[in-house]
Amino acid sequence: MASTIRHLSTTTKKISISKAKSRLRSEHDPDKALAIFSSASSNDSSPPFVSRYAQDLTVRRLAKSHRFADIESLLESHKSNPQIKQEPFLSSLIRSYGVAGMFDQALKTYQEMDQLGTPRSFISFNSLLSACIQSKLYNKVPVLFNEISEKYRVLPDKVSFGMLVKAYCEDGKPEKAIEVLEGMEKKGVEVTTIVCTPVLNCLYSKGKNEEAERFLDWMVERGCELDAVVYNVKISNAVNQGAERVKELIEEMKNSGLKPDTISYNYLMTSYCMSGMMEEAKKVYEGLRVHGCKANAATFRTLVFNSCKSGEYEKGYKIFKDSVREHRIPDFNTLKYLAKGLVEKKKIKEAKGLIHTMKKKFPPNLLNAWRKLEENLGLHSTEEDKEVKEASA
Repeated sequence: MASTIRHLSTTTKKISISKAKSRLRSEHDPDKALAIFSSASSNDSSPPFVSRYAQDLTVRRLAKSHRFADIESLLESHKSNPQIKQEPFLSSLIRSYGVAGMFDQALKTYQEMDQLGTPRSFISFNSLLSACIQSKLYNKVPVLFNEISEKYRVLPDKVSFGMLVKAYCEDGKPEKAIEVLEGMEKKGVEVTTIVCTPVLNCLYSKGKNEEAERFLDWMVERGCELDAVVYNVKISNAVNQGAERVKELIEEMKNSGLKPDTISYNYLMTSYCMSGMMEEAKKVYEGLRVHGCKANAATFRTLVFNSCKSGEYEKGYKIFKDSVREHRIPDFNTLKYLAKGLVEKKKIKEAKGLIHTMKKKFPPNLLNAWRKLEENLGLHSTEEDKEVKEASA
């Protein structure tokens, strides 16, 4: 793999990191993604975060194809780079290992910092905690937090404490997270809205609404401003209370000087869908641009799924085509539901068009599920006919 990387970097025309990042967003083939990243100029003047983002995108593409050995070869090859002595550069490798869920390699990289001549601070410490969270090892974070900070004499900052809070919340332990927040106050570490929001979300998701409201008051007392993320947490909890309640919160959000975003309107659409008000949900979708928002994959997933649930498979197919144009395609299970419904309604051309589109969008090693579905639905054919190509255009 390392030789492949060197070969690509010497034979492929160099492009800027910014351009690579742009291409990687819509490239799902792991080999092509790797070629794009490898062709990015090392002398590019883009900000460091752009380079890190491009690296993470490449790792995600490889991880989705279970190419973990290739990820390790790619990231380990960077350890011979002179920049490895710079903590932010090494930290990007730790974080990328976390993106792939390869925590053992992330920890090994952190432990090698003395050998590599890289200084330690909260920067690499936070990358390690992040890798642990991204690897979904939530119960390991508190142990890591204490052991690493003590062993290497690293002083955690407010971001470190924020990740400890997040880990407890992801592990379903909001009371432990609140203890951390109280400990931060005693130590003089700033308690921010960002740090508190996961606790609020956890309390709501566990049905502890009264505790959530009390915690919200606690936040305000400490000067935490209620931002769009906090309002979206409140809105998510109100979805089951009906669209009118969601609309009230969106208006409250506007009156507070905040701009509702795509997530806010997705919850409104979901609430309408739950009440069987598909036309109202469609109006919200069509009005997103008016509000300065853009549909995301969750928007399309909600509309396609609920269109299918209502038996409106042709409408679901039209929304699917919108998602393809926007490069925000819903998940496999949602589209499987749509394909089955189209076949049941004798809309064979549309069902074939959907599967044909997906086969074009993703590399062969990710298409086994689609091939199996194609065969199960009796849609398999050796050559694509003109009708199918028109349907998927």
